[in-house]
Amino acid sequence: MPRNNYQTTFTSDSASRRIKVLKIVILVALGIILLRLFCIQIIEHGAWVAKADEQHTLLETITAKRGEIYMLDHGEPVAVVLNQTTYQIVIDPTVTEKEDIEYVINTFAKDYAVADLDEVYNTEGLRYSIVAKNIPRATAEKIAEAGVPAIWLKKTNQRVYPEGQLASGLLGFVNDEGEGQYGTEGSLNKELAGEDGLIKATADVNKVALSIGNDNVKIPAMDGENIVLSVDRSLEQGVEELAQSAIDSTAATNASVLIMDPNTGKVITMANLPNYDPANYIEVTDASAFVNYTTEVPYEPASICKSFAFSAAINEGKMTADTTYFNQHYTIVDDWKIENAEQRDMLYGTISMKTALYWSLNTGSIQALRLLGGDPNQITQQGREKLYDYYYNKFRLGQITGIELVEAEGYIEDPNEGWGRDSTYANMTFGQNLGITMIQTATAFSAVVNGGYWRTPSIVAGTLQDGQVVPIESSENKIEDKILSDETSAMMRDMLIYNRGYRVTAGIDRPGYDVGGKSGTAQVIVNGAYDNSFSQLVGSYIGFVAPSGELPKYVIMVKMWGEGQGIGSGDAMDLFDKLSNYIIDYQKIKPGV
Repeated sequence: MPRNNYQTTFTSDSASRRIKVLKIVILVALGIILLRLFCIQIIEHGAWVAKADEQHTLLETITAKRGEIYMLDHGEPVAVVLNQTTYQIVIDPTVTEKEDIEYVINTFAKDYAVADLDEVYNTEGLRYSIVAKNIPRATAEKIAEAGVPAIWLKKTNQRVYPEGQLASGLLGFVNDEGEGQYGTEGSLNKELAGEDGLIKATADVNKVALSIGNDNVKIPAMDGENIVLSVDRSLEQGVEELAQSAIDSTAATNASVLIMDPNTGKVITMANLPNYDPANYIEVTDASAFVNYTTEVPYEPASICKSFAFSAAINEGKMTADTTYFNQHYTIVDDWKIENAEQRDMLYGTISMKTALYWSLNTGSIQALRLLGGDPNQITQQGREKLYDYYYNKFRLGQITGIELVEAEGYIEDPNEGWGRDSTYANMTFGQNLGITMIQTATAFSAVVNGGYWRTPSIVAGTLQDGQVVPIESSENKIEDKILSDETSAMMRDMLIYNRGYRVTAGIDRPGYDVGGKSGTAQVIVNGAYDNSFSQLVGSYIGFVAPSGELPKYVIMVKMWGEGQGIGSGDAMDLFDKLSNYIIDYQKIKPGV
């Protein structure tokens, strides 16, 4: 009996202790639960409310309609970049069943899928995913009719280029992210893109908006501007066809053509060949096809720059067309022999500056630099500084012009710093040892022939509003600067017209018209030095077209080149001649008296 009493007592005590431990555990658990409830309801109340709202909130971006791009055709706007309504499939992986979206993609939108569904559903915390893009309206309607829950069709715009490859270097394209790339699409992306809007509303589990509440928000989208370019669409097409024909008939692989009105700065043609299809930009294998060579690539235009050196010396009263110097086919600068390409016996001896420009003699442009410095026998610091002032400050070479496109600056050498300043500046008079773009060159040349005015070039005519072209108000950045006298400009026009002389080809010598210009054949730098084998050259020509006795109507600049090819200025000049004839006929320019 005593043993049984002991066992009973022991068993009772053990049970009592277990009950106590269990009570303690329960009390601790309740305490933890109460503490957690306190945290959730009091301390973390705001965060949990936000999470709850998130589960029942429709938050959707209203995509702004991208502005379209127009060119002019005899003054009338013609669309060259349009929008086409397409749709995206948007899902919330926490709500949309994977099997449902796989069915929709495989049945209707396999060709438009842009996402890996396994990756989408394995991404923790992902609440929004675009799984298909650029779905046509007819296909989107079929998806909607299928009635698959928790799948949203979002209206978007796809870029369409109805003119195909026309002016692709100027227009650029829009990438898959909706961002403009290159050309006008890139440089004016902000104006074209507009600003997206926003919808925020209470929604059910399928993200269908419920009743309107105080917290609902709707910010309307601001569509992008419809941009009208000053480029003439039909003229652009004709110019590109002539340029392609020039490439096909020469060793050139590339050509760029820039045509502008020198009296306003408006660009009416900007062509870069070869072209590409902006709608299929992803198929382009060489990214250089996207480059706008007229604004983005500085180069040495060679003897074209003689027009600027001569203008500077004339404008400073240091020379006229009839000023003479002794030409012995070469000159020595910094112990370096600089020769003329033309070394005919008839040119040896005393000749005029007009003759020097006609035959494009390097000794003539170097003489203009000497005269700028006040000493006909040597290059001086004053001459270098004067030439720099004209090149950089007045003609604005080596600086961006302000045109509404991506531009490269280029460079003009300092007149006083560095070794061999005299020889460097001697070379600059005939367009070497500097880097300038075609738009800089054409704008400066326009000032030479238009009466002396440097004007900021422009390629935007305005915006299209209610079918009308509305000019953009002049910006403070637009410049009109009188940099040459009327007399200097008139003398340069006469010299440039005289330049045509024996070079007249392709029937450009038409009664009643003044056509003047200057050629340039540039050596190419290979491994840090000029290629003296002349196996690779860049040919350029710049000139103007005008009714006889009037200011020029158009300035035309041509550049032709090809890797490893010796493209001379003669090839560029032949294309210039054809373009001059074409624009006279196309624009119906009446001959002067």
